[in-house]
Amino acid sequence: MKNSEHLVELYHSWMDRMAANPDKGIEDLRDLFEGWHQATLEPERVSYRSEMVGDVPSIRVLPEGASPERMMLYTHGGGFAVGSAASHRKLAGHLAQALGVAAVVVDYRRAPEHPFPAQLEDTTAVYTKLLEQGYASKDIVICGDSAGGNHTIATALKLRNNGSPLPGAVVALSPWLDMEHIGKTLDSNKDRDILISREILQGMSEMFLGQAGSPDNPLCNPLKADFSNFPHLYINAGSSEALLDNAQKLKSVAEESGVDVSLSIVNDMQHVFPMMAGRSDEADNEIARIATWFKANS
Repeated sequence: MKNSEHLVELYHSWMDRMAANPDKGIEDLRDLFEGWHQATLEPERVSYRSEMVGDVPSIRVLPEGASPERMMLYTHGGGFAVGSAASHRKLAGHLAQALGVAAVVVDYRRAPEHPFPAQLEDTTAVYTKLLEQGYASKDIVICGDSAGGNHTIATALKLRNNGSPLPGAVVALSPWLDMEHIGKTLDSNKDRDILISREILQGMSEMFLGQAGSPDNPLCNPLKADFSNFPHLYINAGSSEALLDNAQKLKSVAEESGVDVSLSIVNDMQHVFPMMAGRSDEADNEIARIATWFKANS
């Protein structure tokens, strides 16, 4: 039996360290969350290289045997303020390998130094560069976790609003979408979710929104969006998550606009549980489900 408790242990260690030093600055928090990759085993037969894509720092993920015509654009989680392409490259490697594609993990600018819409500008620049490199929009899947799950959806919405060609699919892992912090599971799951709380989200959202963002802006809070003509959408979450109803509401809102949407909720799992890829049956099985869905909708 693989260790499905590894993420629990990691999150507990983070919370203990934050409780021991409640005055941690943003750089200290970034150092802490840079260890997110510790939950993920290194995928086999996957190589990486750092490069600039559309003038944005990124990590190119290259699984052996991946299709030369298909690409995954990955946006990492971390409340728009922590996490990085490096902290998520192994998870992106597992996903890309399962989907049979190469990937680009975007090191978008982070809040509070760079609040909304800096992140959206960076990711749309990477997407535009991929089109210039010859990838057809239908052969690009945008995927992300937590705040990155928000970001994948906002990127597709922004592209649609601009009249740009849309990606073929969008995958949101444990997406954080609600910038008003009114979700019921913030309360009902507060004793089950180790990492996420309303207080943490309030601090992160203030940094992310800055002066230009708003909790009602659909590009900040996609639960407020019109999803007309949106790509195929896959959403997942763990049943123990404080953000569980973000995933559930997203499915409902997207379906109201006629989107082809799938929602996977895995029992007793924590926030971004696919981060345990290679280590946990629950994570590996979920990635396999995503791959099956992707291939059926490609």
